[in-house]
Amino acid sequence: MALEKATFGMGCFWHSEEVFNRVPGVVGTAVGFMGGTKENPSYREVCTGRTGHAEVVEVTYDSEKITYGRLLEIFWANINPTVKDMQGPDAGTQYRTVIFYHSKEQGTLAARSKEELERSGKYRRPIVTQIVPASKFWRAEEHHQRYSEKMGGSCRV
Repeated sequence: MALEKATFGMGCFWHSEEVFNRVPGVVGTAVGFMGGTKENPSYREVCTGRTGHAEVVEVTYDSEKITYGRLLEIFWANINPTVKDMQGPDAGTQYRTVIFYHSKEQGTLAARSKEELERSGKYRRPIVTQIVPASKFWRAEEHHQRYSEKMGGSCRV
C-alpha cells in the first residue's frame, strides 16, 4: 500500500467528504481548514471569513489503487469551477474551490487538468479554481467528521 494525501476545497466540506468516501482506493478522509492565517481555527471562526481558510477535505488514498489524476477528475465533476467564493447555496471565501497540492507532481497534474478543462469548452465563463501549495491542515471539530453519515442527508452543489 502506497498512501498519499490530496486536499481539495469544494465548498461545503460535508459534501466533499461524502463524495470521496465512496471512491475505491480512498482509505480515509478528514474535513478541516487550509489556506488561512489563524492557528487552529474553529468552524465558527472560519465561517466569519476573517481567517482566510477554505473548508477542505483531506483525502488519504492508496496510489496503487487510484491515481491522483482520477481524484482530480472526481474533484472537477463535483464543483462549479466558474464561481468565485461560492458553491451551491454556500457563499464566502471559505467555500472557494481550490486544489492544495502536496508535491510538485501534484501541482503539475492539477494545473494540466485545469488547462484541459478550460480548453474543453465545457464552461462559457473562466475557471476561477485556485491551485496552490498545501499548507497546515487544521482538522475541524469531531462533530463535522463524517457529518452526512451521522446526521443523514447531505448537501449538494
